[in-house]
Amino acid sequence: MDMKKVAEQKKKWESSTLEKMLNKAKERKPAFKTLSGIELDRLYTPLDIEDLDYCEQSGFPGEYPFTRGIQPTMYRGRFWTMRQYAGFGSAEDTNKRYKYLLDQGQTGLSVAFDLPTQMGYDSTHPLAAGEVGKVGVAIDSLEDMERLFDGIPLGKVSTSMTINSTAAILLAMYMTVAEKQGADVSGLQGTIQNDVLKEYVARGTYIYAPGASMRIITDIFSFCNERLPKWNMISISGYHMREAGSTAVQEVAFTLADGIAYVQAAIDAGLDVDKFAARLSFFFNVHNHFLEEVAKFRAARRLWARIMKERFGAKNPRSMMLRFHTQTAGCSLTAQQPENNIIRVTMQALAAVLGGTQSLHTNSMDEALALPSDKAVRIALRTQQVIAYESGVTDSIDPLGGSYLIEHLTKTIEEQSEAYIEKIDALGGMVRAIEEGFPQREIHNSAYDYQLAVEKEEEIVVGVNRFQVEEPVPENLLRVDAEVGEKQRERVEALKQKRDNTAVSAALSVLEKAAEGEKNVMLPILEAVRSYATLGEISDCLRKVFGEYTAKTDV
Repeated sequence: MDMKKVAEQKKKWESSTLEKMLNKAKERKPAFKTLSGIELDRLYTPLDIEDLDYCEQSGFPGEYPFTRGIQPTMYRGRFWTMRQYAGFGSAEDTNKRYKYLLDQGQTGLSVAFDLPTQMGYDSTHPLAAGEVGKVGVAIDSLEDMERLFDGIPLGKVSTSMTINSTAAILLAMYMTVAEKQGADVSGLQGTIQNDVLKEYVARGTYIYAPGASMRIITDIFSFCNERLPKWNMISISGYHMREAGSTAVQEVAFTLADGIAYVQAAIDAGLDVDKFAARLSFFFNVHNHFLEEVAKFRAARRLWARIMKERFGAKNPRSMMLRFHTQTAGCSLTAQQPENNIIRVTMQALAAVLGGTQSLHTNSMDEALALPSDKAVRIALRTQQVIAYESGVTDSIDPLGGSYLIEHLTKTIEEQSEAYIEKIDALGGMVRAIEEGFPQREIHNSAYDYQLAVEKEEEIVVGVNRFQVEEPVPENLLRVDAEVGEKQRERVEALKQKRDNTAVSAALSVLEKAAEGEKNVMLPILEAVRSYATLGEISDCLRKVFGEYTAKTDV
Protein backbone atom coordinates (compact mmCIF):
# COMPACT_ATOMS: atom_id res chain seq x y z
CA MET A 1 0.00 0.00 0.00
CA ASP A 2 1.43 3.41 -1.04
CA MET A 3 1.06 5.40 2.19
CA LYS A 4 2.27 8.56 0.45
CA LYS A 5 -0.69 8.45 -1.91
CA VAL A 6 -3.05 7.77 1.00
CA ALA A 7 -1.65 10.81 2.85
CA GLU A 8 -2.10 12.97 -0.22
CA GLN A 9 -5.69 11.80 -0.57
CA LYS A 10 -6.42 12.56 3.08
CA LYS A 11 -4.90 16.04 2.72
CA LYS A 12 -7.05 16.64 -0.34
CA TRP A 13 -10.11 15.53 1.61
CA GLU A 14 -9.33 17.83 4.53
CA SER A 15 -9.13 20.84 2.19
CA SER A 16 -12.34 19.98 0.35
CA THR A 17 -15.56 21.98 0.48
CA LEU A 18 -17.40 18.97 1.88
CA GLU A 19 -14.96 18.71 4.76
CA LYS A 20 -15.45 22.41 5.61
CA MET A 21 -19.22 21.92 5.61
CA LEU A 22 -18.89 18.93 7.95
CA ASN A 23 -16.68 20.91 10.31
CA LYS A 24 -19.34 23.64 10.54
CA ALA A 25 -22.00 21.02 11.21
CA LYS A 26 -19.86 19.52 13.95
CA GLU A 27 -19.65 22.90 15.68
CA ARG A 28 -23.43 22.94 15.99
CA LYS A 29 -23.91 19.32 17.14
CA PRO A 30 -22.41 17.06 19.81
CA ALA A 31 -19.57 14.86 18.59
CA PHE A 32 -20.62 11.52 17.14
CA LYS A 33 -19.90 8.80 19.69
CA THR A 34 -20.45 5.09 20.26
CA LEU A 35 -22.52 4.00 23.26
CA SER A 36 -19.22 3.71 25.16
CA GLY A 37 -18.44 7.35 24.45
CA ILE A 38 -15.73 6.61 21.90
CA GLU A 39 -15.67 9.57 19.52
CA LEU A 40 -15.96 8.72 15.85
CA ASP A 41 -14.20 10.61 13.07
CA ARG A 42 -16.08 11.18 9.83
CA LEU A 43 -13.72 9.02 7.81
CA TYR A 44 -11.12 6.34 8.53
CA THR A 45 -8.19 5.59 6.25
CA PRO A 46 -5.08 3.35 6.42
CA LEU A 47 -3.35 6.20 8.26
CA ASP A 48 -5.65 5.62 11.22
CA ILE A 49 -4.37 2.07 11.67
CA GLU A 50 -0.88 2.46 10.23
CA ASP A 51 0.76 2.26 13.67
CA LEU A 52 -1.25 -0.81 14.70
CA ASP A 53 0.23 -3.35 12.29
CA TYR A 54 -3.05 -5.18 12.83
CA CYS A 55 -2.75 -7.34 9.73
CA GLU A 56 0.36 -8.84 11.29
CA GLN A 57 -0.64 -8.68 14.98
CA SER A 58 -4.13 -10.10 14.52
CA GLY A 59 -2.88 -13.13 12.61
CA PHE A 60 -5.30 -15.64 11.17
CA PRO A 61 -8.49 -17.11 12.65
CA GLY A 62 -7.63 -19.95 15.01
CA GLU A 63 -4.25 -18.44 15.87
CA TYR A 64 -3.09 -16.38 18.85
CA PRO A 65 -4.29 -13.76 19.78
CA PHE A 66 -7.54 -14.98 18.17
CA THR A 67 -8.70 -11.47 17.23
CA ARG A 68 -10.23 -12.88 14.05
CA GLY A 69 -11.91 -15.90 15.67
CA ILE A 70 -11.00 -18.97 17.70
CA GLN A 71 -11.51 -21.53 14.92
CA PRO A 72 -9.60 -21.61 11.61
CA THR A 73 -12.80 -22.16 9.62
CA MET A 74 -15.36 -20.45 11.90
CA TYR A 75 -18.87 -20.75 10.40
CA ARG A 76 -17.64 -22.36 7.20
CA GLY A 77 -17.00 -25.40 9.42
CA ARG A 78 -20.20 -25.22 11.48
CA PHE A 79 -22.70 -22.58 12.52
CA TRP A 80 -22.91 -21.23 16.04
CA THR A 81 -25.20 -23.09 18.45
CA MET A 82 -28.71 -21.66 18.27
CA ARG A 83 -29.63 -21.79 21.93
CA GLN A 84 -32.92 -20.09 22.84
CA TYR A 85 -33.20 -19.30 26.55
CA ALA A 86 -36.46 -20.71 27.96
CA GLY A 87 -38.11 -21.54 31.24
CA PHE A 88 -41.43 -20.70 32.91
CA GLY A 89 -44.09 -22.18 35.14
CA SER A 90 -43.71 -25.85 35.98
CA ALA A 91 -41.16 -28.34 34.71
CA GLU A 92 -43.84 -29.81 32.43
CA ASP A 93 -44.62 -26.39 30.89
CA THR A 94 -40.96 -25.78 30.12
CA ASN A 95 -40.43 -29.33 28.84
CA LYS A 96 -43.12 -28.68 26.21
CA ARG A 97 -41.37 -25.45 25.14
CA TYR A 98 -38.01 -27.27 24.82
CA LYS A 99 -39.52 -29.95 22.62
CA TYR A 100 -41.21 -27.28 20.50
CA LEU A 101 -37.93 -25.41 20.02
CA LEU A 102 -36.00 -28.57 19.17
CA ASP A 103 -38.67 -29.42 16.60
CA GLN A 104 -38.22 -25.93 15.10
CA GLY A 105 -34.47 -26.44 14.60
CA GLN A 106 -32.91 -25.20 17.84
CA THR A 107 -29.53 -26.87 18.37
CA GLY A 108 -29.02 -26.46 22.14
CA LEU A 109 -31.10 -26.01 25.29
CA SER A 110 -30.83 -23.07 27.70
CA VAL A 111 -32.63 -23.15 31.06
CA ALA A 112 -34.11 -20.12 32.81
CA PHE A 113 -34.86 -20.70 36.50
CA ASP A 114 -37.34 -18.77 38.64
CA LEU A 115 -36.10 -16.43 41.37
CA PRO A 116 -36.71 -18.79 44.34
CA THR A 117 -34.58 -21.44 42.59
CA GLN A 118 -31.86 -18.86 41.91
CA MET A 119 -31.89 -17.70 45.54
CA GLY A 120 -31.91 -21.16 47.13
CA TYR A 121 -35.51 -21.17 48.38
CA ASP A 122 -38.04 -23.93 47.94
CA SER A 123 -41.43 -22.99 46.49
CA THR A 124 -42.86 -23.47 50.00
CA HIS A 125 -40.72 -20.67 51.47
CA PRO A 126 -42.60 -17.47 52.44
CA LEU A 127 -40.23 -15.37 50.29
CA ALA A 128 -41.15 -17.47 47.24
CA ALA A 129 -44.78 -16.37 47.35
CA GLY A 130 -45.82 -14.79 44.05
CA GLU A 131 -42.55 -15.67 42.32
CA VAL A 132 -42.87 -19.41 41.67
CA GLY A 133 -42.43 -20.12 37.96
CA LYS A 134 -42.68 -16.43 37.01
CA VAL A 135 -39.30 -15.56 35.42
CA GLY A 136 -38.17 -19.12 34.88
CA VAL A 137 -38.97 -22.70 35.73
CA ALA A 138 -39.40 -23.79 39.36
CA ILE A 139 -36.97 -26.56 40.34
CA ASP A 140 -37.26 -27.73 43.94
CA SER A 141 -35.85 -31.24 43.75
CA LEU A 142 -34.53 -34.02 41.56
CA GLU A 143 -38.14 -34.89 40.76
CA ASP A 144 -38.62 -31.54 39.02
CA MET A 145 -35.39 -31.94 37.05
CA GLU A 146 -36.57 -35.37 35.91
CA ARG A 147 -39.81 -33.83 34.65
CA LEU A 148 -37.96 -30.94 33.02
CA PHE A 149 -35.91 -33.24 30.78
CA ASP A 150 -38.44 -36.03 30.32
CA GLY A 151 -38.04 -37.44 26.81
CA ILE A 152 -34.93 -35.33 26.09
CA PRO A 153 -31.73 -37.43 25.89
CA LEU A 154 -29.14 -35.51 27.89
CA GLY A 155 -26.32 -37.55 26.40
CA LYS A 156 -27.14 -36.11 22.96
CA VAL A 157 -27.96 -32.44 23.63
CA SER A 158 -25.92 -29.52 24.93
CA THR A 159 -27.57 -27.68 27.81
CA SER A 160 -26.77 -24.29 29.30
CA MET A 161 -28.15 -23.47 32.76
CA THR A 162 -28.28 -19.83 33.81
CA ILE A 163 -27.75 -20.40 37.51
CA ASN A 164 -25.20 -19.00 39.93
CA SER A 165 -25.54 -19.22 43.71
CA THR A 166 -27.20 -22.64 43.47
CA ALA A 167 -25.21 -23.83 40.44
CA ALA A 168 -23.62 -26.74 42.30
CA ILE A 169 -27.05 -28.11 43.23
CA LEU A 170 -28.56 -27.79 39.75
CA LEU A 171 -25.46 -29.37 38.17
CA ALA A 172 -25.77 -32.31 40.58
CA MET A 173 -29.44 -32.70 39.62
CA TYR A 174 -28.62 -32.59 35.90
CA MET A 175 -25.91 -35.24 36.32
CA THR A 176 -28.25 -37.49 38.26
CA VAL A 177 -30.98 -37.26 35.62
CA ALA A 178 -28.41 -38.13 32.95
CA GLU A 179 -27.29 -41.15 35.00
CA LYS A 180 -30.91 -42.29 35.34
CA GLN A 181 -31.28 -41.99 31.55
CA GLY A 182 -28.23 -44.24 31.11
CA ALA A 183 -26.04 -41.51 29.59
CA ASP A 184 -22.26 -41.45 29.90
CA VAL A 185 -21.89 -38.64 32.43
CA SER A 186 -18.26 -38.00 31.45
CA GLY A 187 -19.50 -37.09 27.98
CA LEU A 188 -22.11 -34.55 29.06
CA GLN A 189 -21.83 -31.24 27.21
CA GLY A 190 -23.12 -27.90 28.37
CA THR A 191 -22.53 -24.98 30.71
CA ILE A 192 -23.48 -23.72 34.13
CA GLN A 193 -23.22 -19.97 34.49
CA ASN A 194 -21.73 -20.27 37.99
CA ASP A 195 -20.54 -16.63 37.88
CA VAL A 196 -21.38 -15.22 41.29
CA LEU A 197 -19.09 -12.18 41.12
CA LYS A 198 -21.29 -10.46 38.55
CA GLU A 199 -24.26 -11.07 40.87
CA TYR A 200 -22.70 -8.72 43.42
CA VAL A 201 -22.12 -6.18 40.64
CA ALA A 202 -25.31 -6.29 38.59
CA ARG A 203 -28.08 -8.75 39.52
CA GLY A 204 -28.23 -9.44 43.24
CA THR A 205 -29.07 -13.17 43.26
CA TYR A 206 -26.20 -14.03 45.58
CA ILE A 207 -26.53 -15.90 48.87
CA TYR A 208 -23.13 -16.18 50.52
CA ALA A 209 -20.24 -13.74 50.92
CA PRO A 210 -17.76 -13.48 48.02
CA GLY A 211 -15.15 -15.61 49.78
CA ALA A 212 -17.55 -18.49 50.41
CA SER A 213 -18.94 -18.23 46.89
CA MET A 214 -15.43 -18.44 45.43
CA ARG A 215 -14.77 -21.56 47.55
CA ILE A 216 -17.86 -23.29 46.07
CA ILE A 217 -16.89 -22.23 42.54
CA THR A 218 -13.37 -23.66 42.82
CA ASP A 219 -14.86 -26.88 44.25
CA ILE A 220 -17.01 -27.08 41.12
CA PHE A 221 -13.91 -26.51 38.95
CA SER A 222 -12.08 -29.41 40.63
CA PHE A 223 -15.11 -31.68 40.41
CA CYS A 224 -15.71 -30.96 36.73
CA ASN A 225 -12.04 -31.51 35.93
CA GLU A 226 -12.35 -35.05 37.27
CA ARG A 227 -15.92 -36.01 36.39
CA LEU A 228 -17.16 -33.78 33.55
CA PRO A 229 -14.23 -33.13 31.21
CA LYS A 230 -16.44 -31.78 28.39
CA TRP A 231 -18.57 -29.52 30.58
CA ASN A 232 -18.04 -25.74 30.70
CA MET A 233 -17.79 -25.17 34.44
CA ILE A 234 -18.41 -21.43 34.32
CA SER A 235 -19.86 -18.85 31.96
CA ILE A 236 -18.22 -15.59 32.98
CA SER A 237 -20.95 -13.10 32.26
CA GLY A 238 -20.87 -9.50 31.14
CA TYR A 239 -24.44 -9.75 29.87
CA HIS A 240 -26.06 -8.66 33.11
CA MET A 241 -23.62 -5.80 33.59
CA ARG A 242 -24.68 -4.44 30.21
CA GLU A 243 -28.33 -4.90 31.16
CA ALA A 244 -27.63 -2.89 34.31
CA GLY A 245 -26.30 -0.01 32.21
CA SER A 246 -22.60 -0.58 31.58
CA THR A 247 -20.90 0.54 28.39
CA ALA A 248 -19.33 -1.95 25.97
CA VAL A 249 -15.89 -1.07 27.35
CA GLN A 250 -17.01 -1.66 30.94
CA GLU A 251 -18.66 -4.92 29.91
CA VAL A 252 -15.38 -6.23 28.50
CA ALA A 253 -13.25 -4.90 31.36
CA PHE A 254 -15.37 -6.10 34.27
CA THR A 255 -16.11 -9.47 32.68
CA LEU A 256 -12.44 -10.20 32.05
CA ALA A 257 -11.57 -8.91 35.54
CA ASP A 258 -14.03 -11.48 36.94
CA GLY A 259 -12.32 -14.07 34.76
CA ILE A 260 -8.94 -13.12 36.19
CA ALA A 261 -10.31 -13.57 39.72
CA TYR A 262 -11.68 -17.04 38.92
CA VAL A 263 -8.48 -18.20 37.23
CA GLN A 264 -6.36 -16.95 40.12
CA ALA A 265 -8.65 -18.64 42.67
CA ALA A 266 -8.39 -21.94 40.80
CA ILE A 267 -4.60 -21.68 40.63
CA ASP A 268 -4.48 -20.83 44.35
CA ALA A 269 -6.56 -23.97 44.97
CA GLY A 270 -3.84 -26.03 43.28
CA LEU A 271 -5.27 -26.44 39.76
CA ASP A 272 -3.03 -26.33 36.69
CA VAL A 273 -4.13 -23.48 34.41
CA ASP A 274 -3.76 -25.60 31.29
CA LYS A 275 -5.92 -28.33 32.84
CA PHE A 276 -9.00 -26.14 33.41
CA ALA A 277 -8.77 -22.94 31.34
CA ALA A 278 -10.04 -24.56 28.15
CA ARG A 279 -13.37 -25.24 29.92
CA LEU A 280 -13.95 -21.59 30.83
CA SER A 281 -16.59 -19.83 28.74
CA PHE A 282 -17.98 -16.31 28.59
CA PHE A 283 -21.38 -14.71 28.08
CA PHE A 284 -21.78 -11.29 26.47
CA ASN A 285 -24.55 -8.90 25.59
CA VAL A 286 -24.90 -7.55 22.05
CA HIS A 287 -26.36 -4.06 21.93
CA ASN A 288 -27.45 -1.55 19.31
CA HIS A 289 -24.24 0.15 18.14
CA PHE A 290 -23.54 -2.37 15.42
CA LEU A 291 -19.88 -1.59 14.65
CA GLU A 292 -18.87 -1.10 18.27
CA GLU A 293 -20.37 -4.49 19.16
CA VAL A 294 -18.47 -6.30 16.40
CA ALA A 295 -15.23 -4.65 17.56
CA LYS A 296 -16.04 -5.43 21.21
CA PHE A 297 -15.95 -9.17 20.63
CA ARG A 298 -12.70 -8.97 18.67
CA ALA A 299 -11.10 -6.84 21.41
CA ALA A 300 -12.29 -9.19 24.18
CA ARG A 301 -10.77 -12.22 22.44
CA ARG A 302 -7.49 -10.44 21.87
CA LEU A 303 -7.22 -9.10 25.43
CA TRP A 304 -8.14 -12.42 27.10
CA ALA A 305 -5.55 -14.29 25.02
CA ARG A 306 -2.85 -11.89 26.21
CA ILE A 307 -4.02 -12.12 29.83
CA MET A 308 -3.88 -15.91 29.83
CA LYS A 309 -0.50 -16.07 28.13
CA GLU A 310 1.30 -13.18 29.82
CA ARG A 311 -0.31 -13.04 33.28
CA PHE A 312 -1.03 -16.71 33.94
CA GLY A 313 1.62 -18.38 31.79
CA ALA A 314 -0.80 -20.59 29.88
CA LYS A 315 0.98 -22.65 27.22
CA ASN A 316 -1.89 -24.52 25.56
CA PRO A 317 -3.48 -22.29 22.87
CA ARG A 318 -6.92 -23.59 23.92
CA SER A 319 -6.34 -22.05 27.35
CA MET A 320 -6.04 -18.65 25.67
CA MET A 321 -9.25 -18.87 23.64
CA LEU A 322 -12.21 -16.74 24.67
CA ARG A 323 -15.24 -18.86 23.78
CA PHE A 324 -18.53 -17.09 24.33
CA HIS A 325 -22.30 -17.21 24.16
CA THR A 326 -24.17 -14.06 23.17
CA GLN A 327 -27.68 -12.85 23.93
CA THR A 328 -29.30 -9.89 22.27
CA ALA A 329 -29.94 -6.91 24.55
CA GLY A 330 -33.06 -7.34 26.65
CA CYS A 331 -32.65 -3.78 27.93
CA SER A 332 -33.01 -2.46 24.36
CA LEU A 333 -36.47 -4.00 23.89
CA THR A 334 -39.42 -1.62 24.10
CA ALA A 335 -43.00 -2.18 25.18
CA GLN A 336 -43.95 0.51 22.66
CA GLN A 337 -44.35 -0.82 19.11
CA PRO A 338 -42.98 -4.26 20.06
CA GLU A 339 -42.67 -5.32 16.39
CA ASN A 340 -39.72 -2.90 16.19
CA ASN A 341 -37.90 -5.29 18.52
CA ILE A 342 -37.65 -7.81 15.67
CA ILE A 343 -35.51 -5.28 13.80
CA ARG A 344 -33.36 -4.53 16.85
CA VAL A 345 -32.79 -8.21 17.54
CA THR A 346 -31.90 -8.92 13.90
CA MET A 347 -29.30 -6.15 13.89
CA GLN A 348 -27.85 -7.28 17.21
CA ALA A 349 -27.75 -10.95 16.17
CA LEU A 350 -25.92 -10.05 12.97
CA ALA A 351 -23.33 -8.11 14.99
CA ALA A 352 -22.80 -11.16 17.23
CA VAL A 353 -22.27 -13.38 14.21
CA LEU A 354 -19.87 -10.94 12.55
CA GLY A 355 -18.08 -10.70 15.90
CA GLY A 356 -17.55 -14.48 15.97
CA THR A 357 -19.88 -15.84 18.69
CA GLN A 358 -19.99 -19.58 19.43
CA SER A 359 -23.58 -19.61 20.65
CA LEU A 360 -26.51 -17.20 20.34
CA HIS A 361 -29.88 -16.46 21.90
CA THR A 362 -32.18 -14.03 20.13
CA ASN A 363 -34.76 -12.27 22.30
CA SER A 364 -38.43 -12.31 21.38
CA MET A 365 -40.34 -9.22 20.34
CA ASP A 366 -42.84 -9.36 23.24
CA GLU A 367 -40.40 -9.75 26.14
CA ALA A 368 -40.83 -6.15 27.30
CA LEU A 369 -44.46 -7.06 27.97
CA ALA A 370 -44.47 -10.69 29.09
CA LEU A 371 -42.76 -14.03 28.80
CA PRO A 372 -42.37 -14.81 25.09
CA SER A 373 -45.18 -16.53 23.23
CA ASP A 374 -44.60 -19.53 20.95
CA LYS A 375 -44.96 -17.35 17.85
CA ALA A 376 -42.51 -14.72 19.14
CA VAL A 377 -39.96 -17.40 20.06
CA ARG A 378 -40.27 -18.95 16.61
CA ILE A 379 -39.62 -15.58 14.92
CA ALA A 380 -36.57 -15.07 17.16
CA LEU A 381 -35.18 -18.48 16.22
CA ARG A 382 -35.97 -17.91 12.53
CA THR A 383 -33.94 -14.68 12.75
CA GLN A 384 -30.83 -16.74 13.48
CA GLN A 385 -31.66 -19.26 10.79
CA VAL A 386 -32.13 -16.57 8.12
CA ILE A 387 -28.77 -15.03 9.06
CA ALA A 388 -27.12 -18.46 8.94
CA TYR A 389 -28.64 -19.80 5.73
CA GLU A 390 -29.64 -16.76 3.67
CA SER A 391 -27.52 -13.69 4.45
CA GLY A 392 -24.18 -14.89 3.08
CA VAL A 393 -22.22 -13.44 6.02
CA THR A 394 -21.12 -16.94 7.07
CA ASP A 395 -19.43 -17.62 3.73
CA SER A 396 -16.28 -15.73 4.74
CA ILE A 397 -14.31 -15.78 7.99
CA ASP A 398 -14.17 -12.43 9.85
CA PRO A 399 -15.63 -10.49 6.88
CA LEU A 400 -15.21 -7.11 8.63
CA GLY A 401 -11.56 -7.70 9.54
CA GLY A 402 -9.39 -5.03 7.96
CA SER A 403 -12.09 -2.37 8.04
CA TYR A 404 -10.29 0.79 9.10
CA LEU A 405 -13.05 1.72 11.53
CA ILE A 406 -13.45 -1.80 12.97
CA GLU A 407 -9.72 -2.11 13.57
CA HIS A 408 -9.62 1.36 15.18
CA LEU A 409 -12.54 0.49 17.49
CA THR A 410 -11.02 -2.91 18.33
CA LYS A 411 -7.79 -1.27 19.46
CA THR A 412 -9.57 1.51 21.37
CA ILE A 413 -11.87 -0.89 23.25
CA GLU A 414 -8.91 -3.12 24.08
CA GLU A 415 -6.88 -0.21 25.44
CA GLN A 416 -9.73 1.31 27.47
CA SER A 417 -10.70 -2.09 28.90
CA GLU A 418 -7.11 -2.79 29.87
CA ALA A 419 -6.97 0.56 31.67
CA TYR A 420 -10.01 -0.46 33.75
CA ILE A 421 -8.38 -3.80 34.60
CA GLU A 422 -5.26 -1.96 35.78
CA LYS A 423 -7.45 0.15 38.11
CA ILE A 424 -9.04 -3.02 39.49
CA ASP A 425 -5.61 -4.60 40.01
CA ALA A 426 -4.57 -1.49 41.94
CA LEU A 427 -7.61 -1.91 44.21
CA GLY A 428 -6.51 -5.47 45.02
CA GLY A 429 -8.42 -7.44 42.41
CA MET A 430 -12.05 -7.84 41.43
CA VAL A 431 -13.32 -9.31 44.70
CA ARG A 432 -11.89 -6.37 46.63
CA ALA A 433 -13.15 -3.91 43.99
CA ILE A 434 -16.67 -5.34 44.32
CA GLU A 435 -16.54 -5.07 48.11
CA GLU A 436 -15.53 -1.42 47.68
CA GLY A 437 -18.36 -0.86 45.16
CA PHE A 438 -16.09 0.29 42.32
CA PRO A 439 -17.65 -1.52 39.33
CA GLN A 440 -21.13 -0.90 40.72
CA ARG A 441 -20.53 2.86 40.80
CA GLU A 442 -19.08 2.91 37.31
CA ILE A 443 -22.09 1.04 35.90
CA HIS A 444 -24.60 3.19 37.79
CA ASN A 445 -22.98 6.35 36.42
CA SER A 446 -23.07 5.01 32.86
CA ALA A 447 -26.71 3.97 33.22
CA TYR A 448 -27.60 7.44 34.50
CA ASP A 449 -25.75 9.15 31.66
CA TYR A 450 -27.53 7.03 29.05
CA GLN A 451 -30.98 7.63 30.54
CA LEU A 452 -30.28 11.36 30.65
CA ALA A 453 -29.26 11.25 26.96
CA VAL A 454 -32.55 9.49 26.08
CA GLU A 455 -34.59 12.06 28.00
CA LYS A 456 -32.75 14.89 26.22
CA GLU A 457 -33.22 13.09 22.88
CA GLU A 458 -29.48 12.96 22.38
CA GLU A 459 -30.02 9.21 22.03
CA ILE A 460 -33.07 8.29 19.95
CA VAL A 461 -35.13 5.22 20.85
CA VAL A 462 -37.64 4.69 18.06
CA GLY A 463 -41.19 4.58 19.41
CA VAL A 464 -40.16 5.83 22.86
CA ASN A 465 -38.80 9.38 22.52
CA ARG A 466 -39.35 9.77 18.78
CA PHE A 467 -41.87 8.41 16.24
CA GLN A 468 -44.45 7.49 18.90
CA VAL A 469 -47.91 6.13 18.11
CA GLU A 470 -50.86 5.21 20.30
CA GLU A 471 -51.66 1.50 20.20
CA PRO A 472 -53.41 -1.08 22.39
CA VAL A 473 -51.53 -3.71 24.40
CA PRO A 474 -50.99 -6.77 22.15
CA GLU A 475 -53.27 -9.73 22.66
CA ASN A 476 -52.25 -13.35 23.31
CA LEU A 477 -49.42 -12.53 25.71
CA LEU A 478 -48.14 -15.49 27.70
CA ARG A 479 -49.17 -15.44 31.35
CA VAL A 480 -48.03 -17.95 33.99
CA ASP A 481 -51.01 -19.62 35.67
CA ALA A 482 -51.35 -18.47 39.28
CA GLU A 483 -52.01 -22.09 40.25
CA VAL A 484 -48.43 -23.07 39.36
CA GLY A 485 -47.16 -21.90 42.74
CA GLU A 486 -49.79 -23.80 44.69
CA LYS A 487 -49.24 -27.00 42.72
CA GLN A 488 -45.49 -26.71 43.18
CA ARG A 489 -45.88 -26.27 46.92
CA GLU A 490 -48.08 -29.37 47.07
CA ARG A 491 -45.45 -31.36 45.19
CA VAL A 492 -42.71 -30.35 47.63
CA GLU A 493 -44.81 -31.38 50.61
CA ALA A 494 -45.73 -34.70 48.96
CA LEU A 495 -42.07 -35.42 48.21
CA LYS A 496 -41.10 -34.90 51.85
CA GLN A 497 -43.75 -37.39 52.90
CA LYS A 498 -42.66 -40.22 50.60
CA ARG A 499 -38.84 -39.95 50.54
CA ASP A 500 -36.42 -41.55 53.03
CA ASN A 501 -36.00 -38.61 55.41
CA THR A 502 -33.35 -40.45 57.45
CA ALA A 503 -31.18 -40.65 54.33
CA VAL A 504 -31.81 -36.96 53.63
CA SER A 505 -30.73 -35.94 57.16
CA ALA A 506 -27.60 -38.06 56.91
CA ALA A 507 -26.65 -36.57 53.54
CA LEU A 508 -27.15 -33.02 54.78
CA SER A 509 -25.04 -33.74 57.86
CA VAL A 510 -22.15 -34.91 55.65
CA LEU A 511 -22.51 -31.77 53.53
CA GLU A 512 -22.42 -29.51 56.58
CA LYS A 513 -19.19 -31.10 57.82
CA ALA A 514 -17.59 -30.78 54.37
CA ALA A 515 -18.51 -27.09 54.21
CA GLU A 516 -17.12 -26.49 57.71
CA GLY A 517 -13.83 -28.11 56.71
CA GLU A 518 -11.86 -28.08 53.48
CA LYS A 519 -13.39 -31.01 51.62
CA ASN A 520 -14.94 -30.47 48.21
CA VAL A 521 -18.67 -29.84 48.70
CA MET A 522 -19.73 -31.19 45.29
CA LEU A 523 -19.77 -34.90 46.24
CA PRO A 524 -21.90 -34.34 49.38
CA ILE A 525 -24.25 -32.13 47.34
CA LEU A 526 -24.55 -34.89 44.74
CA GLU A 527 -25.45 -37.43 47.44
CA ALA A 528 -27.99 -35.04 48.98
CA VAL A 529 -29.62 -34.55 45.57
CA ARG A 530 -29.80 -38.33 45.03
CA SER A 531 -31.59 -38.70 48.36
CA TYR A 532 -34.17 -36.15 47.11
CA ALA A 533 -33.16 -33.41 49.49
CA THR A 534 -34.69 -30.20 48.19
CA LEU A 535 -32.78 -27.27 46.77
CA GLY A 536 -33.87 -25.15 49.74
CA GLU A 537 -32.71 -27.73 52.28
CA ILE A 538 -29.27 -28.00 50.67
CA SER A 539 -28.96 -24.20 50.44
CA ASP A 540 -30.01 -23.80 54.07
CA CYS A 541 -27.36 -26.32 55.09
CA LEU A 542 -24.72 -24.13 53.40
CA ARG A 543 -26.30 -20.96 54.85
CA LYS A 544 -25.81 -22.47 58.30
CA VAL A 545 -22.06 -22.65 57.65
CA PHE A 546 -21.39 -19.67 55.38
CA GLY A 547 -24.13 -17.25 56.47
CA GLU A 548 -25.83 -14.78 54.12
CA TYR A 549 -24.19 -11.73 52.59
CA THR A 550 -25.52 -8.18 52.73
CA ALA A 551 -23.91 -5.89 50.17
CA LYS A 552 -22.97 -2.25 50.59
CA THR A 553 -25.68 0.12 49.42
CA ASP A 554 -23.70 3.39 49.29
CA VAL A 555 -23.01 3.29 45.56
